[in-house]
Amino acid sequence: MENTWEPGFRTQREETHDVAIDVRGTLPGWLDGTFVSNGPGQFEVGGTPLEHWFDALAMLRGFRIDDGSVRYSNRFVRSDDFRVARDQQRVRRSLPGTPADGTAFERLYRALSGAFQDNPSIGVVRLDDTLYAVTESPMGFETDPETLETTGRRDLTTGLDSDVTLGHAHFEDGVQWGLAAEFGRECTYTLFRRVGNRDAAPVSRLVFDHHPPYVHSFALTEHYVVVPEAPYGVDFRRLLLGTPRGATFLDAVSPREAPPRFHVLDRATGERVSVVRTEPFFVYHFANAYEDDDAIVVDCVAYPDSEAITGLTLSNLRRDDPDLPCGDFVRFRLPLHDGDAERTLLLRGPVEFPTIHYRRYNGRRYRYAYLAAIDRGALPTAIVKVDLDGQATARWSEPGLHPGEPIFVPAPSPTREDDGVLLSIALDGREERSVLLCLDAETLTERARAPLPHRLPYPFHGQFYGATDAGRSMA
Repeated sequence: MENTWEPGFRTQREETHDVAIDVRGTLPGWLDGTFVSNGPGQFEVGGTPLEHWFDALAMLRGFRIDDGSVRYSNRFVRSDDFRVARDQQRVRRSLPGTPADGTAFERLYRALSGAFQDNPSIGVVRLDDTLYAVTESPMGFETDPETLETTGRRDLTTGLDSDVTLGHAHFEDGVQWGLAAEFGRECTYTLFRRVGNRDAAPVSRLVFDHHPPYVHSFALTEHYVVVPEAPYGVDFRRLLLGTPRGATFLDAVSPREAPPRFHVLDRATGERVSVVRTEPFFVYHFANAYEDDDAIVVDCVAYPDSEAITGLTLSNLRRDDPDLPCGDFVRFRLPLHDGDAERTLLLRGPVEFPTIHYRRYNGRRYRYAYLAAIDRGALPTAIVKVDLDGQATARWSEPGLHPGEPIFVPAPSPTREDDGVLLSIALDGREERSVLLCLDAETLTERARAPLPHRLPYPFHGQFYGATDAGRSMA
């Protein structure tokens, strides 16, 4: 089998600014806005290879789309982690799978003082008119959406008793809903609201012991918030004891004694209204959730165990025969009273990066979901559309091409839920070049593509901000 995915896990040091790229095919005339995506850019620091996919230094990719043309930029985020890596050739703070450089005492001191990495590689959020590159860190990095220059930094935990905020959040009419985490002898996840660009305000807290579940994202409905509690997480006592010897977040991931379940919180009061048991699972990303009579329907990509976290080492992902964690697209039905969840398979994996028509349908009953699917290797090989009314699917793929997260952009005054296009940054592993894809969201036929001047590492998450959909385009 030809390994066309390995270039997606290789460093790209070249940065470009405002370069016109050719468009093959025709972009919709109404497609007007900025598409910004975040993800890995550099996979080593000095002579030290980084160990885990989530360790790589963050690079932003930006596309300004206007009147059928595309201008492209890419730039590393100038975090402290990046600055120290480039100037001093060392790992400044422990990353998920790579320990910080320094003596055992220095590592222990940083751990006890609550010093966190600030490499913002998960995604982007916009608060009022300010764009931030973010990750699971206290810091968000202000970014110029046109040039992708880092223009400032902000502590996003201000107003909260928390160490970090999660990289995934929800937005409704200028209000951000997010989760923040505090680690120690007692670990908590705090649900918060943020109006505009103000400081965050706590709404509710979930309290755990020193071995909390690892929570990457959550789901939002009209009246409720759904927080997953997987039976796997980071044992912070074990992490602290191992830090002087170079132990990392990954070394401390282990099974928890608590059962797998979902917590359902009332958005208005913060009250926990339901704790719903289920079989062991782990979730990175939710597609959607909505209320249905006396239950909540939750659609997500679910993994069976913690290999979803520990299996994403770069040595594994670069192999010709990677042992890839397999997530299925599933539906949970959660009663609004304590009980057991019903689970239904929607699409067998491996699949990831589920998206929907977010602005109109997030938290509401919906019909279509879009995912990146993997037929072979370590990166997606297809984009799949699932019609949830009958679980029918449509698929787009091309040999050697690895499409990224499919971002839905609605047409002006859409007449259907799928009236729009999908934008995706794909890696052409044979040509070692990346391309911006534009697919018709109804049929998954290709409308246009714009080859980039170079190859990019495979990205994580992005957002489209434009005239037809000024707000967020995915969770």
